Amino acid sequence: MQDEQEKSGSQPRAQPPEESASVRIRPISKVAAGVPAVIQTIKSAWSEMGVVRGTRTLLQLNQTGGFDCPGCAWPEPDKERSHAEFCENGAKHVADEATTKRITSEFFQRWSVADLAEQSDYWLGQQGRLTEPMVLREHATHYQPITWDDAFRLVAHQLNALGAPGEAIFYTSGRASNEASFLYQLFVRQFGTNNLPDCSNMCHESSGTALGETIGVGKGTVALEDFELAEAIFVIGQNPGTNHPRMLTALQKAKRNGCRIVHINPLPETGMIRFKHPQQIGDLLGKGTAIADLFLQVRINGDVALLKGIMKELLAEEEKNPGQVLDHEFIRNYTSGFAEFAAALGKTHWGDLIHESGVPKTKIEAAARIFLNSQRTIFCWAMGLTQHKNAVANIQEIVNLMLLRGQIGKPGAGLCPVRGHSNVQGDRTMGITERPSEGFLDQLAAKFNFEPPRTHGLDTVNAISAMHDGRAKVFFALGGNFLSATPDTEYTAAALRKCSLTAQVSTKLNRGHLISGAQALILPCLGRTETDLQAGGAQFVTTENSMAVVQASRGFLAPASTNLLSEPAIVARLARATLGSRTAIDWEGLVGDYDRIRDLIERVIPGFENYNQRVRQPGGFHLPNAARERIFKTSNGKAQFTVHELPAHKLKPGQFLMMTIRSHDQFNTSIYGLDDRYRGIHNGRRVVLLNRDDLRIAGLAEGQLVDLISHFEGEERLARNFQVVPYDIPRGCAATYFPEANVLVPLRSVAEKSNTPASKSVVITIKPAGSKESKKQRARG
Repeated sequence: MQDEQEKSGSQPRAQPPEESASVRIRPISKVAAGVPAVIQTIKSAWSEMGVVRGTRTLLQLNQTGGFDCPGCAWPEPDKERSHAEFCENGAKHVADEATTKRITSEFFQRWSVADLAEQSDYWLGQQGRLTEPMVLREHATHYQPITWDDAFRLVAHQLNALGAPGEAIFYTSGRASNEASFLYQLFVRQFGTNNLPDCSNMCHESSGTALGETIGVGKGTVALEDFELAEAIFVIGQNPGTNHPRMLTALQKAKRNGCRIVHINPLPETGMIRFKHPQQIGDLLGKGTAIADLFLQVRINGDVALLKGIMKELLAEEEKNPGQVLDHEFIRNYTSGFAEFAAALGKTHWGDLIHESGVPKTKIEAAARIFLNSQRTIFCWAMGLTQHKNAVANIQEIVNLMLLRGQIGKPGAGLCPVRGHSNVQGDRTMGITERPSEGFLDQLAAKFNFEPPRTHGLDTVNAISAMHDGRAKVFFALGGNFLSATPDTEYTAAALRKCSLTAQVSTKLNRGHLISGAQALILPCLGRTETDLQAGGAQFVTTENSMAVVQASRGFLAPASTNLLSEPAIVARLARATLGSRTAIDWEGLVGDYDRIRDLIERVIPGFENYNQRVRQPGGFHLPNAARERIFKTSNGKAQFTVHELPAHKLKPGQFLMMTIRSHDQFNTSIYGLDDRYRGIHNGRRVVLLNRDDLRIAGLAEGQLVDLISHFEGEERLARNFQVVPYDIPRGCAATYFPEANVLVPLRSVAEKSNTPASKSVVITIKPAGSKESKKQRARG
């Protein structure tokens, strides 16, 4: 049994403290956005940034000549953009970064690391922007100021003292720009390792793996304008209203054009029920737009069964009407493996599909009819599909379905994995990966006259294991909140504590700064909103959104401190300090003018020809996508049908399948507040959503405090004091917020092939808090 509060003596706690206030439950919202979103946007912006400064900042957000939202990766229109091209959650994210609150060295004099660890994640984030580099010396209780030069010397000394380059881990957050990411991977590979785990390992790695195998490219195949042409849009395993709110505008436009929309998810989500556009008076005064025509409330991880059911219905219709359902010409000319796929599908039984999906056959048939009647269909998904043991299969079943009717490579149709962080896709394009292609490494070798390492590095899960086992000794993070974003919180905390040095590039304080190696560094950087002045003048950076559009981002606010460095500058100075005479790259010259970095990117990565010229055009430019042109760069040059077994969920009596989710007051691990307005949950986050019938059978009551115990291969993990919330969720399923419930996610429970943590397939049992059984479980820890 692994308890959520590790018995580690005086070591700071890895998990946030348990909440003392009672969670308030209100009716679930039936409409997304509208006046409440406007109020929350204004409240967040003005309270954090000030009225004038906050308004001015939001008017630059996602504008041509402005800065790219540091939140999600949903694209902006190529042509006409609204004067307010942002959403409530984007505004919260910007306000969080551009806050006027500051953390100085005096703050760290007052607060010990142990005392800070007793505060909530929300409290930590509310203290303001980091303003100067800080160091936590070995055995020290408080962070102390350190000069930038001394900080780089410390990291360089630790790196160069390692027995081998592979003993260092270099993590990347999806916020890092293309320029910072390219320099970072170049430095790391000159240092001698491919240990470049990133946040994609924990979210859409399964998408990249699935799509790479089947269509030859690990990205989606649609552009934003395709949504206006689509006749049907399926949204599966995704909550746009909270995680990608500007997507609702695209769905609203599609719906008004006559598009049919299907939502597939274990939870009904407000954004997919009805949407009031905050900038349309008619919406604000009226009822708004109903979004989903059909809601299929699938069991957690019942998606393969559901998708197989839709496809089984299509094949049955093809038998009744030969040549009128499937796109035989597309299948013949562009695909491989159809016969084997059809034979395997024919052996599945409707009873199994209905049982495993939890969806009645009539609703599956209704979804199949919508798909069948559409000549242009888009399929969207997010982490509801990518964080299961069979995650790759989930996505490849979507590909199978789309191939049946040739719904890839034509206007108004295609595959749309919706990325969570603003440049997570761009980071991967820039070479942030533990498994680089030989072609990419060959280009680095030719352009920079060094031999990059060819051995694959460590992804996030394997990096944690390596630190825990002592095989990795230095951890460096370019952004992010590694501890709170990763699974198996106590195991990860123990891994970080075994390092000789942990160093993190950050804008805000987070729990990851408090769980450290023998020594730790906080390296504060510029935010996306801020002016970036280098030797060559004011610079801009670039990002790539979910639909492979590369665009410029120009901050304009005065930096939170004169002692901040940009991410490219931090990487360049670290490279110089570490590599010394071993590198011939002019790191200082590159940082003096980011155009020089983009010139190098152009020479190495296909699709970036005339990079500096094209990215200065309004809206930037689209990267090429072969699959969008029906060119499938697979082993045989064709898109692949694949065959997958039906996942079976054999829960024992009293067990539930739990998934972790976000609230409406958070972005990834950043907590903006304690309310989940759309779900009616207020004033707290330690909740577990359960079906009312399950509550009755388990003898639990609404509002009762319970302990959650996860079960994996004979191991148990404990999370205490969660409040029971009755909710519209399928029987046998449970939902909790991350990062609070990450402690329950076993590190070794991962998706096949992609190695993504299975954070949405966690088997748990539930016991009353403080019960004898729970105390016994705790004692075993």
